Amino acid sequence: MKRSSLGMADAEQEAHLLMRIIETISSRLDLDEIVQNVAAIITEMTATDVCFVHLLDDDRQRLRLCGATPPFDRLAGRVELAVGEGMAGWVAAHGEPAVIVEDKRADPRYKYIPELHGEEFTSMVSVPILTRLGHLVGVLNLHSKRRREFGDDVELLRSLAGLVAGAIENARLYRRLADREEALERFTERMVQLQESESRRLAGEIHDGISQRIVSMFFHLSAARDLVGDDAARAEQQIATAQDLAGAALDETRYAIAGLRPPVLDDLGLMASLQSLARGIADLHVHVDAGICDVPEFLESALYRSAQEALQNVQKHAQAGTAVIRLSTTPAEVVLQVSDDGVGFDPAALRATSGPTGHGLPGLRERARLLGGTLDVRSTPGSGTTLTLTIPPHQEPA
Repeated sequence: MKRSSLGMADAEQEAHLLMRIIETISSRLDLDEIVQNVAAIITEMTATDVCFVHLLDDDRQRLRLCGATPPFDRLAGRVELAVGEGMAGWVAAHGEPAVIVEDKRADPRYKYIPELHGEEFTSMVSVPILTRLGHLVGVLNLHSKRRREFGDDVELLRSLAGLVAGAIENARLYRRLADREEALERFTERMVQLQESESRRLAGEIHDGISQRIVSMFFHLSAARDLVGDDAARAEQQIATAQDLAGAALDETRYAIAGLRPPVLDDLGLMASLQSLARGIADLHVHVDAGICDVPEFLESALYRSAQEALQNVQKHAQAGTAVIRLSTTPAEVVLQVSDDGVGFDPAALRATSGPTGHGLPGLRERARLLGGTLDVRSTPGSGTTLTLTIPPHQEPA
């Protein structure tokens, strides 16, 4: 009977398992499911004891365990390595496979991770998961309890990893698209709620403020008209009161208009608007460091609203005395940064305890995503907080 290149009893079995891999990566778009199934099939296909699939994160700085054969599948998402750290990190950094036949701890590339029980396995092989264009997706680690040199198997494993790479990339793109669509749905829902709330607020302001003042002004003018011929002094008094009411109504009208779009954006531009915003924040000294920013009107409004919302968060949560707004532009990006000297917080702990509502950040994150950008939050308890909004300069709203 002909033995296959992976040491199986026959090549027919190897071909069957290869077809299972192809079916798995062709019929699924869920990243976790693909990785988990591929790990199980490759373990069976290579007659090894365990397979770990480490994927490169979006920043291309760390590898995360995303799939493994039982009982290590429960560790998915809980084990991370920096690129260059451990055997998987070394393979990711060099883009080349590596084999340890025995005595792993004597190899400087190996890092012992207690949760993965490396002491139970004698030999291991690690291969990069590369796309056809050479783009690193992750690293495939296989371990064997019995001593094994792997030999010619390494090249076949590289081919299998390349076959899987495209499916992983497609699943990642699908997940990003799904996340973006979900974020857009949440943002749309939030915008409808905000628009309804804003409509109620404006209606209330017009009814309780502007309209009441205009009605009162009408009665005072009517009284003045009736008194003009008989009591000029009282008529003058009624007219003066009507003038005061007209002025107050005009101020409230301007305030309502500013709630829709700050007029200073049209009059003086974004920099002056931010300076005006800074002066209007009570009990907080706000410094503005911004130059001329030539961006579309919709982006001006978005940057202004983001700064406004960030400062409101500082007022509400930070217990800060000073804040700084920085606005800079390059041909590649527009960066708005708002920092404060407040009490700060632990972003990881906040996510765990507050969910998506922590410190008023969801609106800022959703606005950033809608504009095709990112929001970075840096904070340490006792050391203040810095929010950085980075967006393309001419990105149209999604």
